Amino acid sequence: MADDVLDQLAAVLPPGALVVDRDVVDAYRRDRADTVRPGWPLALVRATCTDDVQQVLRLASEHRIPVVPRGAGSGLSGGATATEGCLLLSLDALRDIEIDGPAMLAVVGAGVLNGDLKRAAREHGLWYPPDPSSFEFCSIGGNLATNAGGLCCVKYGVTTDYVLGCDVVLADGTLLRLGGRTIKDVAGYDLKRLFVGSEGTLGVITRATVRLRPAPAPFSTMVATFADVESAGRAVSAIVAAWRPAGLELMDRTTVRAVEAFKPRGLDVDAGATLLAQCDAGAASVDEMAAIEAICQGEGATYVAVTDDPDEGEMFMQARREAFPAFFDRGTTLIEDVGVPIPRIAELVGGVERIAEQHRTTIATVGHAGDGNLHPLITFDPKDADAVVRAEAAFAAVVELALSLGGTLTGEHGVGTVKAPFLAAQLGPEVLEVTRRIKDALDPLGILNPGKMFG
Repeated sequence: MADDVLDQLAAVLPPGALVVDRDVVDAYRRDRADTVRPGWPLALVRATCTDDVQQVLRLASEHRIPVVPRGAGSGLSGGATATEGCLLLSLDALRDIEIDGPAMLAVVGAGVLNGDLKRAAREHGLWYPPDPSSFEFCSIGGNLATNAGGLCCVKYGVTTDYVLGCDVVLADGTLLRLGGRTIKDVAGYDLKRLFVGSEGTLGVITRATVRLRPAPAPFSTMVATFADVESAGRAVSAIVAAWRPAGLELMDRTTVRAVEAFKPRGLDVDAGATLLAQCDAGAASVDEMAAIEAICQGEGATYVAVTDDPDEGEMFMQARREAFPAFFDRGTTLIEDVGVPIPRIAELVGGVERIAEQHRTTIATVGHAGDGNLHPLITFDPKDADAVVRAEAAFAAVVELALSLGGTLTGEHGVGTVKAPFLAAQLGPEVLEVTRRIKDALDPLGILNPGKMFG
Protein backbone atom coordinates (compact mmCIF):
# COMPACT_ATOMS: atom_id res chain seq x y z
CA MET A 1 0.00 0.00 0.00
CA ALA A 2 2.84 2.40 0.81
CA ASP A 3 4.23 2.25 -2.72
CA ASP A 4 0.74 2.80 -4.16
CA VAL A 5 0.23 5.89 -2.01
CA LEU A 6 3.62 7.29 -2.97
CA ASP A 7 2.88 6.70 -6.65
CA GLN A 8 -0.44 8.53 -6.33
CA LEU A 9 1.21 11.43 -4.52
CA ALA A 10 3.95 11.67 -7.13
CA ALA A 11 1.29 11.84 -9.83
CA VAL A 12 -0.53 14.85 -8.32
CA LEU A 13 2.38 16.84 -6.83
CA PRO A 14 4.90 19.01 -8.67
CA PRO A 15 8.39 17.60 -9.26
CA GLY A 16 10.53 17.64 -6.13
CA ALA A 17 7.62 18.09 -3.71
CA LEU A 18 7.59 14.43 -2.63
CA VAL A 19 10.72 13.39 -0.74
CA VAL A 20 11.61 9.90 0.50
CA ASP A 21 15.38 10.29 0.94
CA ARG A 22 15.89 9.44 4.63
CA ASP A 23 18.72 11.93 5.08
CA VAL A 24 16.51 14.77 3.88
CA VAL A 25 13.43 13.54 5.73
CA ASP A 26 15.39 13.23 8.97
CA ALA A 27 15.94 16.99 9.08
CA TYR A 28 12.16 17.52 9.19
CA ARG A 29 11.15 14.87 11.75
CA ARG A 30 11.37 16.93 14.94
CA ASP A 31 10.86 20.37 16.39
CA ARG A 32 12.90 21.85 19.26
CA ALA A 33 11.33 19.70 21.98
CA ASP A 34 14.33 17.45 22.43
CA THR A 35 12.62 15.13 24.92
CA VAL A 36 10.13 13.91 22.29
CA ARG A 37 11.22 11.00 20.10
CA PRO A 38 10.08 11.31 16.46
CA GLY A 39 8.80 8.46 14.31
CA TRP A 40 9.79 7.77 10.71
CA PRO A 41 7.38 9.24 8.15
CA LEU A 42 6.25 7.39 5.08
CA ALA A 43 7.39 10.47 3.16
CA LEU A 44 7.92 14.20 3.33
CA VAL A 45 5.83 16.53 1.19
CA ARG A 46 7.17 20.04 0.64
CA ALA A 47 3.99 21.80 -0.45
CA THR A 48 4.34 24.60 -2.99
CA CYS A 49 0.75 25.88 -2.79
CA THR A 50 -2.61 25.31 -1.14
CA ASP A 51 -3.62 22.89 -3.90
CA ASP A 52 -0.70 20.63 -2.93
CA VAL A 53 -2.01 20.55 0.64
CA GLN A 54 -5.50 19.65 -0.60
CA GLN A 55 -4.13 16.81 -2.74
CA VAL A 56 -2.15 15.39 0.18
CA LEU A 57 -5.11 15.46 2.56
CA ARG A 58 -7.49 13.92 0.05
CA LEU A 59 -5.17 10.97 -0.48
CA ALA A 60 -4.36 10.73 3.22
CA SER A 61 -8.07 10.54 4.04
CA GLU A 62 -8.67 7.96 1.33
CA HIS A 63 -5.92 5.72 2.69
CA ARG A 64 -6.29 6.71 6.37
CA ILE A 65 -2.70 7.86 6.67
CA PRO A 66 -1.82 10.34 9.44
CA VAL A 67 -0.58 13.77 8.40
CA VAL A 68 1.73 15.91 10.53
CA PRO A 69 1.90 19.53 9.33
CA ARG A 70 4.96 21.59 10.14
CA GLY A 71 6.39 25.03 9.54
CA ALA A 72 9.91 26.04 10.50
CA GLY A 73 10.22 23.47 13.30
CA SER A 74 10.79 26.08 15.99
CA GLY A 75 8.07 24.72 18.28
CA LEU A 76 8.93 23.73 21.83
CA SER A 77 6.18 21.26 22.75
CA GLY A 78 6.57 18.45 20.21
CA GLY A 79 3.59 19.60 18.15
CA ALA A 80 5.44 19.17 14.84
CA THR A 81 7.17 15.91 15.73
CA ALA A 82 6.68 13.17 13.14
CA THR A 83 4.64 10.08 14.03
CA GLU A 84 5.48 6.65 12.67
CA GLY A 85 4.26 6.12 9.11
CA CYS A 86 2.83 9.62 8.69
CA LEU A 87 3.00 11.99 5.78
CA LEU A 88 5.09 14.91 7.00
CA LEU A 89 3.61 18.01 5.38
CA SER A 90 6.00 20.96 5.25
CA LEU A 91 4.56 24.43 4.56
CA ASP A 92 7.96 26.08 4.55
CA ALA A 93 7.82 27.02 0.86
CA LEU A 94 4.58 29.04 1.17
CA ARG A 95 6.34 32.39 1.52
CA ASP A 96 4.33 34.93 -0.45
CA ILE A 97 3.89 38.32 1.25
CA GLU A 98 1.44 41.02 0.16
CA ILE A 99 1.44 44.26 2.15
CA ASP A 100 -1.63 46.47 1.80
CA GLY A 101 -0.42 49.72 3.33
CA PRO A 102 -3.64 51.75 3.16
CA ALA A 103 -5.63 48.89 4.72
CA MET A 104 -2.84 48.23 7.26
CA LEU A 105 -2.81 44.49 6.66
CA ALA A 106 -0.72 41.73 5.14
CA VAL A 107 -1.64 38.53 3.33
CA VAL A 108 1.04 35.92 3.96
CA GLY A 109 1.75 32.28 3.26
CA ALA A 110 2.08 29.93 6.21
CA GLY A 111 5.81 29.52 5.59
CA VAL A 112 6.64 33.22 5.88
CA LEU A 113 9.04 33.85 8.76
CA ASN A 114 7.84 36.22 11.44
CA GLY A 115 10.97 38.35 11.04
CA ASP A 116 10.50 38.59 7.27
CA LEU A 117 6.94 39.85 7.76
CA LYS A 118 8.20 42.46 10.21
CA ARG A 119 10.80 43.67 7.70
CA ALA A 120 8.29 43.78 4.85
CA ALA A 121 5.85 45.77 7.01
CA ARG A 122 8.62 48.17 8.08
CA GLU A 123 9.18 49.17 4.43
CA HIS A 124 5.63 50.61 4.54
CA GLY A 125 6.08 52.31 7.93
CA LEU A 126 4.08 49.52 9.59
CA TRP A 127 4.68 46.88 12.24
CA TYR A 128 3.57 43.32 12.97
CA PRO A 129 3.64 43.14 16.80
CA PRO A 130 3.59 39.41 17.74
CA ASP A 131 7.24 38.66 18.47
CA PRO A 132 8.22 35.27 19.84
CA SER A 133 11.85 35.05 20.96
CA SER A 134 12.37 32.91 17.85
CA PHE A 135 10.91 35.58 15.52
CA GLU A 136 13.89 35.40 13.17
CA PHE A 137 13.29 31.73 12.37
CA CYS A 138 9.70 30.83 13.34
CA SER A 139 6.95 30.81 10.72
CA ILE A 140 3.60 32.58 10.68
CA GLY A 141 1.85 29.24 10.15
CA GLY A 142 3.49 27.88 13.29
CA ASN A 143 2.62 31.07 15.15
CA LEU A 144 -1.02 30.62 14.17
CA ALA A 145 -1.00 26.92 15.04
CA THR A 146 0.09 27.66 18.62
CA ASN A 147 -1.37 31.17 18.96
CA ALA A 148 2.14 32.40 19.74
CA GLY A 149 2.82 35.45 21.89
CA GLY A 150 6.14 37.12 22.50
CA LEU A 151 7.91 39.94 24.28
CA CYS A 152 5.41 42.66 23.29
CA CYS A 153 2.22 40.78 24.12
CA VAL A 154 1.75 42.46 27.50
CA LYS A 155 0.67 45.60 25.62
CA TYR A 156 -0.06 44.43 22.10
CA GLY A 157 -1.62 40.99 22.51
CA VAL A 158 -0.94 37.62 20.88
CA THR A 159 -1.25 36.19 17.38
CA THR A 160 -5.02 35.71 17.36
CA ASP A 161 -5.50 39.42 18.04
CA TYR A 162 -4.04 40.13 14.59
CA VAL A 163 -5.76 37.48 12.46
CA LEU A 164 -8.42 38.87 10.13
CA GLY A 165 -8.75 35.78 8.00
CA CYS A 166 -7.13 32.50 7.02
CA ASP A 167 -7.29 29.73 4.46
CA VAL A 168 -7.63 26.31 6.08
CA VAL A 169 -7.60 22.88 4.45
CA LEU A 170 -9.68 20.29 6.30
CA ALA A 171 -8.81 16.62 6.69
CA ASP A 172 -10.81 15.64 3.58
CA GLY A 173 -9.13 18.30 1.43
CA THR A 174 -11.93 20.88 1.63
CA LEU A 175 -10.64 24.46 1.52
CA LEU A 176 -12.22 27.01 3.87
CA ARG A 177 -11.66 30.72 3.35
CA LEU A 178 -12.40 32.31 6.71
CA GLY A 179 -12.69 36.00 7.54
CA GLY A 180 -11.40 38.64 5.17
CA ARG A 181 -9.76 42.04 4.96
CA THR A 182 -12.09 44.07 7.17
CA ILE A 183 -11.24 45.02 10.73
CA LYS A 184 -14.73 44.11 12.01
CA ASP A 185 -16.60 41.05 10.80
CA VAL A 186 -19.24 39.21 12.88
CA ALA A 187 -20.94 37.26 10.09
CA GLY A 188 -21.52 33.78 11.46
CA TYR A 189 -19.31 31.92 13.91
CA ASP A 190 -15.75 33.22 14.22
CA LEU A 191 -14.28 29.99 12.90
CA LYS A 192 -10.85 31.43 12.21
CA ARG A 193 -10.27 31.67 15.96
CA LEU A 194 -11.16 27.99 16.29
CA PHE A 195 -8.25 27.05 14.03
CA VAL A 196 -5.77 29.50 15.55
CA GLY A 197 -4.15 27.57 18.38
CA SER A 198 -5.44 24.17 17.25
CA GLU A 199 -1.91 22.90 16.53
CA GLY A 200 -2.80 21.32 13.19
CA THR A 201 -5.33 18.94 14.75
CA LEU A 202 -8.41 20.46 13.07
CA GLY A 203 -7.06 21.67 9.73
CA VAL A 204 -3.95 22.99 7.97
CA ILE A 205 -3.64 26.78 7.71
CA THR A 206 -1.96 27.70 4.42
CA ARG A 207 -2.46 31.47 4.29
CA ALA A 208 -3.46 34.26 6.65
CA THR A 209 -4.57 37.87 6.49
CA VAL A 210 -3.14 39.73 9.48
CA ARG A 211 -3.49 43.23 10.90
CA LEU A 212 -0.55 45.61 10.97
CA ARG A 213 -0.02 48.64 13.18
CA PRO A 214 1.81 51.93 12.70
CA ALA A 215 5.47 51.61 13.62
CA PRO A 216 5.91 52.26 17.36
CA ALA A 217 7.87 55.11 18.88
CA PRO A 218 11.49 54.32 19.84
CA PHE A 219 11.76 52.13 22.93
CA SER A 220 13.08 53.22 26.30
CA THR A 221 14.51 50.26 28.20
CA MET A 222 14.89 49.66 31.93
CA VAL A 223 17.06 47.05 33.64
CA ALA A 224 16.30 46.38 37.31
CA THR A 225 17.84 43.78 39.61
CA PHE A 226 16.43 42.26 42.79
CA ALA A 227 17.87 40.23 45.63
CA ASP A 228 15.33 37.46 45.10
CA VAL A 229 12.91 36.35 42.41
CA GLU A 230 9.77 36.83 44.51
CA SER A 231 10.53 40.55 44.93
CA ALA A 232 10.82 40.82 41.16
CA GLY A 233 7.49 39.00 40.84
CA ARG A 234 5.79 41.45 43.20
CA ALA A 235 7.24 44.34 41.22
CA VAL A 236 5.76 42.90 38.02
CA SER A 237 2.30 42.63 39.56
CA ALA A 238 2.48 46.23 40.82
CA ILE A 239 3.72 47.56 37.47
CA VAL A 240 0.99 45.87 35.43
CA ALA A 241 -1.69 47.02 37.87
CA ALA A 242 -0.78 50.64 37.05
CA TRP A 243 0.82 50.63 33.58
CA ARG A 244 1.05 48.70 30.32
CA PRO A 245 4.69 48.72 29.23
CA ALA A 246 5.46 47.45 25.74
CA GLY A 247 7.48 44.63 27.27
CA LEU A 248 8.16 43.30 30.75
CA GLU A 249 10.48 40.30 30.97
CA LEU A 250 11.88 38.41 33.96
CA MET A 251 15.07 36.36 34.22
CA ASP A 252 16.09 34.63 37.44
CA ARG A 253 19.70 34.21 38.55
CA THR A 254 20.10 30.81 36.89
CA THR A 255 18.91 32.22 33.58
CA VAL A 256 21.15 35.27 33.73
CA ARG A 257 24.20 33.15 34.49
CA ALA A 258 23.48 30.84 31.56
CA VAL A 259 22.91 33.75 29.18
CA GLU A 260 26.09 35.50 30.30
CA ALA A 261 28.08 32.28 29.82
CA PHE A 262 26.50 31.85 26.37
CA LYS A 263 27.15 35.45 25.23
CA PRO A 264 28.31 38.02 27.82
CA ARG A 265 26.53 41.36 27.96
CA GLY A 266 27.37 42.58 31.43
CA LEU A 267 24.24 41.48 33.28
CA ASP A 268 24.53 41.02 37.05
CA VAL A 269 25.10 37.29 37.59
CA ASP A 270 24.76 37.60 41.38
CA ALA A 271 21.33 39.26 41.46
CA GLY A 272 18.41 37.03 42.44
CA ALA A 273 16.43 38.21 39.42
CA THR A 274 16.54 40.77 36.61
CA LEU A 275 13.59 42.63 35.12
CA LEU A 276 13.67 44.18 31.65
CA ALA A 277 10.96 46.73 30.82
CA GLN A 278 10.34 48.66 27.61
CA CYS A 279 8.09 51.66 26.96
CA ASP A 280 7.14 53.07 23.55
CA ALA A 281 4.82 55.91 24.57
CA GLY A 282 6.89 58.63 22.90
CA ALA A 283 7.21 61.74 25.04
CA ALA A 284 5.09 60.08 27.71
CA SER A 285 7.66 57.29 28.07
CA VAL A 286 9.66 59.48 30.45
CA ASP A 287 6.83 59.61 32.98
CA GLU A 288 5.85 55.98 32.43
CA MET A 289 9.39 54.74 32.91
CA ALA A 290 9.89 56.93 35.98
CA ALA A 291 6.77 55.41 37.54
CA ILE A 292 7.94 51.87 36.74
CA GLU A 293 11.35 52.65 38.18
CA ALA A 294 9.74 53.94 41.39
CA ILE A 295 7.68 50.75 41.69
CA CYS A 296 10.79 48.61 41.32
CA GLN A 297 12.60 50.60 43.98
CA GLY A 298 9.58 50.33 46.25
CA GLU A 299 9.74 46.53 45.89
CA GLY A 300 13.41 46.51 46.91
CA ALA A 301 15.28 46.71 43.62
CA THR A 302 19.02 46.66 44.21
CA TYR A 303 19.80 48.47 40.94
CA VAL A 304 17.78 50.31 38.30
CA ALA A 305 19.02 51.86 35.05
CA VAL A 306 17.15 53.31 32.07
CA THR A 307 18.45 53.86 28.54
CA ASP A 308 16.92 55.61 25.55
CA ASP A 309 19.62 54.23 23.24
CA PRO A 310 17.79 51.81 20.88
CA ASP A 311 20.90 49.70 20.28
CA GLU A 312 21.65 49.34 23.97
CA GLY A 313 18.04 48.51 24.72
CA GLU A 314 17.96 45.89 21.96
CA MET A 315 21.16 44.37 23.36
CA PHE A 316 19.42 43.71 26.68
CA MET A 317 16.29 42.31 25.04
CA GLN A 318 18.41 40.09 22.83
CA ALA A 319 19.97 38.66 25.98
CA ARG A 320 16.46 37.68 27.06
CA ARG A 321 15.75 36.08 23.66
CA GLU A 322 18.88 33.96 23.96
CA ALA A 323 17.76 32.25 27.17
CA PHE A 324 16.51 29.15 25.35
CA PRO A 325 19.59 28.62 23.15
CA ALA A 326 21.78 29.19 26.21
CA PHE A 327 20.18 26.17 27.88
CA PHE A 328 20.02 24.05 24.74
CA ASP A 329 23.82 24.15 24.88
CA ARG A 330 23.79 22.70 28.39
CA GLY A 331 21.95 19.40 27.94
CA THR A 332 18.38 18.21 27.62
CA THR A 333 15.78 20.79 28.60
CA LEU A 334 12.11 20.36 29.44
CA ILE A 335 10.50 23.71 28.72
CA GLU A 336 7.50 24.78 30.75
CA ASP A 337 5.10 27.41 29.43
CA VAL A 338 2.79 28.09 32.34
CA GLY A 339 0.73 31.19 32.97
CA VAL A 340 -0.94 32.55 36.09
CA PRO A 341 -3.09 35.59 36.97
CA ILE A 342 -0.92 38.69 37.33
CA PRO A 343 -1.34 39.04 41.13
CA ARG A 344 0.03 35.51 41.64
CA ILE A 345 3.33 35.83 39.78
CA ALA A 346 5.42 36.00 42.95
CA GLU A 347 3.78 32.80 44.21
CA LEU A 348 4.58 31.05 40.94
CA VAL A 349 8.25 32.02 40.72
CA GLY A 350 8.83 31.37 44.40
CA GLY A 351 7.08 28.02 44.13
CA VAL A 352 9.22 27.02 41.16
CA GLU A 353 12.36 27.66 43.20
CA ARG A 354 11.07 25.38 45.94
CA ILE A 355 10.19 22.68 43.41
CA ALA A 356 13.75 22.82 42.07
CA GLU A 357 15.13 22.33 45.57
CA GLN A 358 12.68 19.56 46.41
CA HIS A 359 13.49 17.57 43.27
CA ARG A 360 17.21 18.42 43.22
CA THR A 361 16.83 19.66 39.66
CA THR A 362 18.07 22.79 37.91
CA ILE A 363 15.16 25.03 36.94
CA ALA A 364 15.73 28.44 35.39
CA THR A 365 12.73 30.77 35.23
CA VAL A 366 12.41 33.25 32.38
CA GLY A 367 9.48 34.70 30.53
CA HIS A 368 6.90 37.30 29.69
CA ALA A 369 6.21 38.30 33.27
CA GLY A 370 4.03 41.23 32.20
CA ASP A 371 1.21 38.91 31.16
CA GLY A 372 1.91 36.18 33.71
CA ASN A 373 3.44 33.76 31.19
CA LEU A 374 6.65 32.21 32.56
CA HIS A 375 8.95 29.55 31.14
CA PRO A 376 10.63 27.43 33.83
CA LEU A 377 13.41 25.55 32.00
CA ILE A 378 14.22 22.17 33.55
CA THR A 379 17.69 21.04 32.54
CA PHE A 380 19.03 17.55 33.22
CA ASP A 381 21.40 14.82 32.04
CA PRO A 382 19.35 12.38 29.89
CA LYS A 383 21.90 9.61 30.57
CA ASP A 384 21.24 9.77 34.31
CA ALA A 385 18.06 7.74 34.92
CA ASP A 386 17.48 9.26 38.35
CA ALA A 387 17.92 12.78 36.97
CA VAL A 388 15.33 12.03 34.29
CA VAL A 389 12.81 10.86 36.90
CA ARG A 390 13.42 13.95 39.04
CA ALA A 391 13.09 16.28 36.03
CA GLU A 392 9.81 14.72 34.94
CA ALA A 393 8.46 14.95 38.48
CA ALA A 394 9.51 18.59 38.67
CA PHE A 395 7.80 19.28 35.33
CA ALA A 396 4.54 17.82 36.64
CA ALA A 397 4.88 19.74 39.90
CA VAL A 398 5.26 23.07 38.05
CA VAL A 399 2.12 22.36 36.01
CA GLU A 400 0.22 21.46 39.20
CA LEU A 401 1.45 24.65 40.86
CA ALA A 402 0.29 26.83 37.96
CA LEU A 403 -3.13 25.19 37.87
CA SER A 404 -3.50 25.55 41.64
CA LEU A 405 -2.91 29.29 41.23
CA GLY A 406 -5.74 29.57 38.71
CA GLY A 407 -3.37 29.41 35.77
CA THR A 408 -2.73 27.43 32.60
CA LEU A 409 -0.28 24.76 31.47
CA THR A 410 0.53 26.67 28.28
CA GLY A 411 0.41 30.35 27.46
CA GLU A 412 1.87 30.31 23.96
CA HIS A 413 3.90 27.20 23.10
CA GLY A 414 0.92 24.89 22.72
CA VAL A 415 0.13 21.51 24.22
CA GLY A 416 1.86 19.32 21.64
CA THR A 417 2.94 15.99 23.07
CA VAL A 418 4.91 17.33 26.03
CA LYS A 419 1.88 18.71 27.87
CA ALA A 420 -0.83 16.40 26.48
CA PRO A 421 -0.95 14.25 29.65
CA PHE A 422 -1.96 17.33 31.68
CA LEU A 423 -4.64 18.83 29.43
CA ALA A 424 -7.57 17.04 31.04
CA ALA A 425 -6.57 18.36 34.47
CA GLN A 426 -6.99 21.93 33.23
CA LEU A 427 -10.02 21.57 30.97
CA GLY A 428 -12.10 19.19 33.04
CA PRO A 429 -14.25 16.35 31.60
CA GLU A 430 -17.06 18.48 30.17
CA VAL A 431 -14.82 20.85 28.21
CA LEU A 432 -12.58 17.98 27.10
CA GLU A 433 -15.61 16.10 25.78
CA VAL A 434 -16.80 19.09 23.74
CA THR A 435 -13.25 19.56 22.45
CA ARG A 436 -13.17 15.95 21.29
CA ARG A 437 -16.55 16.37 19.57
CA ILE A 438 -15.17 19.29 17.57
CA LYS A 439 -12.11 17.25 16.65
CA ASP A 440 -14.27 14.29 15.57
CA ALA A 441 -16.55 16.53 13.50
CA LEU A 442 -13.70 18.11 11.52
CA ASP A 443 -11.34 15.13 11.46
CA PRO A 444 -13.55 12.02 11.76
CA LEU A 445 -10.75 9.64 10.75
CA GLY A 446 -8.31 11.18 13.22
CA ILE A 447 -5.56 11.67 10.63
CA LEU A 448 -4.56 15.25 11.52
CA ASN A 449 -1.54 15.43 13.83
CA PRO A 450 -2.49 12.35 15.86
CA GLY A 451 -1.14 12.04 19.38
CA LYS A 452 -0.85 15.79 19.78
CA MET A 453 -2.84 17.81 22.33
CA PHE A 454 -5.01 14.87 23.46
CA GLY A 455 -2.18 12.39 23.92
